[in-house]
Amino acid sequence: MTISRKRLKEIEAIRDEDIDYSDIPETDAAFWANAEFRMPQDKEGVYIQLDRDILTWLRGQGPHYQARINTILRAYMEAHQSPS
Repeated sequence: MTISRKRLKEIEAIRDEDIDYSDIPETDAAFWANAEFRMPQDKEGVYIQLDRDILTWLRGQGPHYQARINTILRAYMEAHQSPS
């Protein structure tokens, strides 16, 4: 998703006290009880060949299409791993 410069300036101009958080629940200790700190994994650059229509579609989803490819592949990998 992209945002215009004009809209970004409008958003940045909103004062914190004017933001409506009523539909966002507050987090409590229970929410954070099972949180894990995870450092980003190292990435390795590779060359892959993709069908042109797939690459066009991924690029059309917005910036960071390479990270999106990684996310798609990770979801596939995790769905197909045998349980430990």
